[in-house]
Parts: sequence; C-alpha cells; structure tokens
Amino acid sequence: MAGLIPQSFINDLIDRADIVDVVGSRVVLKKSGKNYSGLCPFHDEKSPSFSVSPDKQFFHCFGCQESGSALTFLMKYERMDFVEAVETLAKDLGLTVPREKSNRNYIEVDQRIYQALEKAERVYKQRLRGMPAAVDYLKGRGLTGVTARDFSIGYAPEGWHSLSEVLLNEDVSAEVMLKAGLTIKNDSGRVYDRFRHRIMFPIRDVRGRVIGFGGRKLSDEEGPKYLNSPETPVFAKKSGTVRFIRSAQGSAKH
Repeated sequence: MAGLIPQSFINDLIDRADIVDVVGSRVVLKKSGKNYSGLCPFHDEKSPSFSVSPDKQFFHCFGCQESGSALTFLMKYERMDFVEAVETLAKDLGLTVPREKSNRNYIEVDQRIYQALEKAERVYKQRLRGMPAAVDYLKGRGLTGVTARDFSIGYAPEGWHSLSEVLLNEDVSAEVMLKAGLTIKNDSGRVYDRFRHRIMFPIRDVRGRVIGFGGRKLSDEEGPKYLNSPETPVFAKKSGTVRFIRSAQGSAKH
C-alpha cells in the first residue's frame, strides 16, 4: 500500500491553490462583483446560479446547493476519489505528492454516520430561518444571511428530541445518531439531542464532509457557552486534526 499523504501537505496544497483557476479551467466563469459566476456543472440550468469566491476560496451553487473547496470541486466534477484529486491538484501546481510511512490502524467507518451528519446540517439550516432570535444574534455579530448560507450556519431547536425525531423519520437509526454524536445517552439510559437551542457551525474535513458540529448557546440557561461534537469514528478532537480514514466502501486510499 502506498504511504500516507502528510496532512501538512494537504493543508498547504489547499492554501496554494486558486479555486478560480481550478474551476475556470473546466467551467466558463464571468466576473460578477467580487466573485465569479457561471452555469452550474452539477445540474442543468439556463441561468447562472454557480458562484466562485476567490476571497473565501469556496464555490457554491444556489440551485443544487453543491459547495466546497478546490479539492471538493475536483472530486465532484472529475469524479475522482480524494487521493486522485490531491495528486491532480498537486500536478497542476508543479508539486510532487510526498508519502510517509505510518503505523496508524485504519478505521472502517460506517457511511451512515456521514449521511446522518449531512442530514442534521440540512435540518439545522432549515430551522435557522424560522428562529428570529438566532437570526438576530448572527446579525448582531455582523454576520449576513449570505455568510450564514455560505458557511452552512444553522440552529438547533429547543426540545429534547427536535432533531432526532426528524432524522428517525428519514430512516436514520438511533444507533447511528449516537455514533455520530448527534444524541447523547445519560447514566440512566435516556437518549436525547446533544445540541439544543444553539447556533450551529458544521465542522468539515479536507474533503468537505461534515464530521461534527460546534454549537453556541443563545441564552443564559445551564450548559457551556460553546459545545462541540464528541470524539466519534469520523471526528478526532484530541489531535485537532482529521483522522486518516478508510471508508467501508474503500473510497479513501490514503
């Protein structure tokens, strides 16, 4: 098996890449204010809804909601796996991908965890629109609706099972929600939503996948001001970095 790609190289690669160049070599873009726009390559459309931000190094489609970094774009557009996207982007920048030996044990991850986290992100985003107190808080901190949309900021509603009830109706099992850190079980065995009445910020890995959340409480009720997802099979809190992961489907080969 090929050696691991150092995380430091991946971070440097993303920093060096210009997303406008990466996307613009594959999609026709036109300058539109600070950003660039064009027809979305991920769904059929007649009017441009695809935007690329050189400042944020981020793309977003207002039609199909696809978004991410230069690496994410390559993976989606060229249908590459993560390693192929890294190697392609490195080649475009004239860089050689380093490899390192490692004694890490790969962790096979249940793909349902990622799916549950993505669905939770969608629910949180939808709930933000209907919570004036949360919207007012963001405005008070100088965050616009555009910023909230681009960074997928959401709101976890009050209630012990507000999120879990929605996800159960979408065929996400209670077991998977617990593994994903979306719910918590107390000493008496009661299971309830981990995040309640909080502004929610998704935490992503270098592939753009949601791997956890950070939540900021809105009022003076009990609980920490900031609450993050716990250690999970996809989120390593202690190291401050993303685990090297091989999915159950074998898509990650680094």
